[in-house]
Amino acid sequence: MNLKEIYSDLLSNIGFSANDIQQNWLDLEKAYSKKSRHYHNLIHLKEMIESFEIYKDKLQNPDEILFSIFYHDFVYSASKKDNELKSAEYAVSIFTDIKPDRFLKPVGFAKLDKQLVFDAICATQQHQQNAIEDINWLIDFDLKILAKDWDDYKIYFEQIRKEYRIYPDFLYKPGRAKALKHFLENNFIFQTNEFRNLYEEKARINIEKEISLLT
Repeated sequence: MNLKEIYSDLLSNIGFSANDIQQNWLDLEKAYSKKSRHYHNLIHLKEMIESFEIYKDKLQNPDEILFSIFYHDFVYSASKKDNELKSAEYAVSIFTDIKPDRFLKPVGFAKLDKQLVFDAICATQQHQQNAIEDINWLIDFDLKILAKDWDDYKIYFEQIRKEYRIYPDFLYKPGRAKALKHFLENNFIFQTNEFRNLYEEKARINIEKEISLLT
């Protein structure tokens, strides 16, 4: 899977010029390749897009959801609580930064639902059931990592710990445990029936196991 190709095709279809696509890709690649990113990086995007490719026929607005995948963690700082909002704002801003006379296919911009992109990215903060089914799919793509085999899940939570390395264990462990318990307190971790049937049980087992290690 070539992320740059998928990204370039998407932006070309939306109506961005070749120059703008190249510049936006470089900005995206730089953001997701920062040394501080051990989990929220290009590999995470790749795994989400693998899920997207399997289920995209079920989406009403596949372009918006694919665009949201690329930008949902564009802004990511372990010490901040508004990463999703800032990422959503940035995602929408790249449309307004383009001058109309530079559009290749301006109709593409009119077709893309920028509000859906904004709402979808913001929804990846709380991971709660959404009235818009497309957003539920995005949430599930984001959380699929929770249902990996234990060895892979262990790598995941070790990567998250590295991203939060500014916090000592006595702060990190209870904070992480609280966040994980929040998933277990919901009726479901996953928002779509497909993901619940496939991954719910495995995710709950992994989360419970991690909580036991933290406490």
